[in-house]
Amino acid sequence: MTRIRFQQSLDELKEQLLVMAGLAEQSIQRAIEAYRVRDLSICDLVNRSEMAINRMEREIDQAALDLLAMEQPMAIDLRFILSVIKINADLERVGDSAKAISDRVRSMEQMAQAELPVDIPRMAALAAEMVRKSLQSFIEADAELALTVLTMDDAVDTMNRAAYKSLTAVMEEQSHLAPQALNALMIARALERVADHATNIAEDVIFWVQGEDVRHHKSLKTAPDPHAME
Repeated sequence: MTRIRFQQSLDELKEQLLVMAGLAEQSIQRAIEAYRVRDLSICDLVNRSEMAINRMEREIDQAALDLLAMEQPMAIDLRFILSVIKINADLERVGDSAKAISDRVRSMEQMAQAELPVDIPRMAALAAEMVRKSLQSFIEADAELALTVLTMDDAVDTMNRAAYKSLTAVMEEQSHLAPQALNALMIARALERVADHATNIAEDVIFWVQGEDVRHHKSLKTAPDPHAME
């Protein structure tokens, strides 16, 4: 494979990943909208997107592996391909989280609306912003932007812990609201997972651009609370 053709293949791989990223980002937005308005037709869209995301994950993985097999890439190209494989997996899991939220919305269809001590839309907005910024950092090969995503993760973790504390109190003290509180708790947890995947993507961008592994780097990220909900 000539160098020019190889570079074209890298560009095509990046384009494939960006299409998948758009689907994953849209799925999260739709899942939260389904929660907000309790619209099961939106849940159907999320489910269809998840199937498309799963299909694209397999195609992107195969394309990346083919490039590794056909060429001996230079260091930065090798890091790019490895980062694409890892980002691909995280985007698939973002799609899984969106489906998990939509499944909870389905289970709430027959439940009465209830005022719960958790701001799911705010938490969702922050998690979605993390996804958007991590993907922008990938598009622009911007390690500095990726670093800002790492600093946002603590806020989502804090909101998830607060949701766990307040919603478990509702389940203990207001048993008639326990089903609604449990579903909200699981949605908050799914959003915390989305933020984790955005963080992973940002870390992979830094690895690709700078060749630096910043996973578990305590100077960049606050150490996790050992008492936080698993």
